[in-house]
Amino acid sequence: MKKILDLLSEEMQNWFEQAGYDRDLGRISISNRPDLCEFQCNGAMAGAKKYKKAPLLIANEIMAMSTQSQTYSKVEVVPPGFLNINVKESVIRDYLCEMGQASRFGVEEATKPLKIMIDYGGPNVAKPLHVGHLRSAIIGESVKRIARYMGHDVVGDIHLGDWGLQMGLIITELCERNPELVYFDDTYSGEYPNEAPFTISELEEIYPAASKRSKEDEEYKQKAMEATFKLQNGVRGYRALWNHIMHVSVTDLKKNYQNLSVEFDLWKGESDVQDRIPGMVYYMKEGGYAYESAGALVVDVKEETDTKEVPPCMILKSDGASLYNTTDLATIQERMEERNPDHIIYVVDKRQDLYFEQVFRCARKTKLVGDHTRLTFLGFGTMNGKDGKPFKTREGGVMRLEDLIRDINEEMYRKITENRVVSEDEARMTAQMVALSAIKYGDLSNQASKDYVFDVERFTSFEGDTGPYILYTIVRIKSILAKYREMGKDVEAARLQDPGSSSEKDLMMAISNFNTVMENAFEEIAPHKICAYIFDLSNAFNRFYHETKILTEEDSVKQAGWIALLELARNILETSIDVLGFKAPERM
Repeated sequence: MKKILDLLSEEMQNWFEQAGYDRDLGRISISNRPDLCEFQCNGAMAGAKKYKKAPLLIANEIMAMSTQSQTYSKVEVVPPGFLNINVKESVIRDYLCEMGQASRFGVEEATKPLKIMIDYGGPNVAKPLHVGHLRSAIIGESVKRIARYMGHDVVGDIHLGDWGLQMGLIITELCERNPELVYFDDTYSGEYPNEAPFTISELEEIYPAASKRSKEDEEYKQKAMEATFKLQNGVRGYRALWNHIMHVSVTDLKKNYQNLSVEFDLWKGESDVQDRIPGMVYYMKEGGYAYESAGALVVDVKEETDTKEVPPCMILKSDGASLYNTTDLATIQERMEERNPDHIIYVVDKRQDLYFEQVFRCARKTKLVGDHTRLTFLGFGTMNGKDGKPFKTREGGVMRLEDLIRDINEEMYRKITENRVVSEDEARMTAQMVALSAIKYGDLSNQASKDYVFDVERFTSFEGDTGPYILYTIVRIKSILAKYREMGKDVEAARLQDPGSSSEKDLMMAISNFNTVMENAFEEIAPHKICAYIFDLSNAFNRFYHETKILTEEDSVKQAGWIALLELARNILETSIDVLGFKAPERM
């Protein structure tokens, strides 16, 4: 289905062409002066220089053709040569009727679906999720859902940090505390216990304690490095402990991500590509890509066009140890061999920009990826407190993600139960849904690359540009539709009519932009565009609602037209919040 601006531009383009001008000059756009007109065309201004003609003359030529327009109700010239345009009500009505009947409301499904992989999440196992993990999860999940809605084949990978020194630290601390555990008996040859010798709470205490001690005790740090070496070289007891750590930690991670309505198709980590690294290193050496520099193995990635220094990409340290670079390159190699994606998107803190520039250049130079595969770094800004600094607890520590979610849930529960009587179960369930909208919309409504202030009071408000406001609008529409049914009338039988007021037409115009917004959000990897759209749509609905007595209207045809419009608006809004990663309750 054509996008609304493409459809509305066709007649204007025909006129420009008939008058002997470039057809593209007839493109129309949404007016930047909605008080004067709905759309505008600046083609006469753009064509003046090319055709050596005053823009006013060109514009008047075009306006002369508009007397029998099939699309526009008004075309007028404004000096020095702008064309101000209003669209016929029937054209907008017909477009919305087609949207309502079309698959996915007219969004064109990809004819050649792309294979897309999204790398988001990236937590370290054995450590609790904190607010620093929020943006990657929320943005990555939305990007995944948007791409799927557009018809592409998308796989999300959490890419766990599960193989470095942290594992050696945990194992060393366990050995210090419980040396009698069978995992540390080199002579043991039996089966290891099925149950882990620690809980998730104990595990989350063990790692920071070990990390702190390693910074103060060099001998302890050496033990941890030795334990890491033993683990990575397959010592049975250490591998068994690692499996316990993974099971306990991943189970907890899944629970926390589930609370955010974030799902991963793959739960792979750095450990999954460790066996690849020796072969990849050999390939880079033999191919003449990698060379030794100060004992380390590196690949030059600088380019002649660089205006700043881009250091070589280090593949192995001087002691032969691998790095994050090594793991990320091996992961790219694995993804290309197993899935051969057309596009890999990394949703990571924007401060890692240079790091990913090095990795991407290295992957291309060493031909780990082909020319057909795009590598995109979607760097996100920092989530800050009201003081403008990274979000912290009141005590100044890094806030756990589950604590943040709990606090927002409680705030929404308080607001929901403040002035109304509702059952405990319903209040809790509704509070969770609204809280999630507050968190996700509060994040996604900002352009990903920008820092933003996480303002609990503002984000949980039912007024303004917030998730709860969007949900309140959807619930209001649901309530009207439910009451219409209670009157014995059929929502599904309702049919759209020509708009009878400016607020009704504005609502129709807002709905008509859905497929344009979805395409732009996908192409630009920009969930914030969908947030801006549903905020505008919600505002348009609420203006219409406050000006229109929908349920008391005596003209049943007019009333049914409004109901059909509300049904379409609700469906569009619920589809939009679904790709953003949250849902609306039935009532609030």
